[in-house]
Amino acid sequence: MQSMSFWQLEVEIGKMARAMMTRNSEIGKDLISHFRSQFTTEAIAHLMIVSLERLIWFDKDSVFWSIEHLIPTDVMQEIKSFTTIFCYKQLIGKGFTLGKDFSIDANSNLLLNVQARKAIFRR
Repeated sequence: MQSMSFWQLEVEIGKMARAMMTRNSEIGKDLISHFRSQFTTEAIAHLMIVSLERLIWFDKDSVFWSIEHLIPTDVMQEIKSFTTIFCYKQLIGKGFTLGKDFSIDANSNLLLNVQARKAIFRR
């Protein structure tokens, strides 16, 4: 797997965001297939998150479409894994207790009590 410069990464993120905006699954899947030949699943997941973040500023509906129709299951699982870890760190940093205020179920879904939910979704 090759590494990318900052500018190359910016180009690939732009391509992915534009592919998502087309809502054409063939274009998006071809681009993801190209990424698979160059990057790990983890790297693709990171690239997808940044692409989604860029897209949310311009076309929120395409974000939902991309999550439902474009992002492969293994990439989505990777995204879910590190976003869950990020939430864990945020909650622990705010004084919440694992197993008491929040936990994870057998399907890797984050379970939050009311206070933890407010802490995560409040800015």
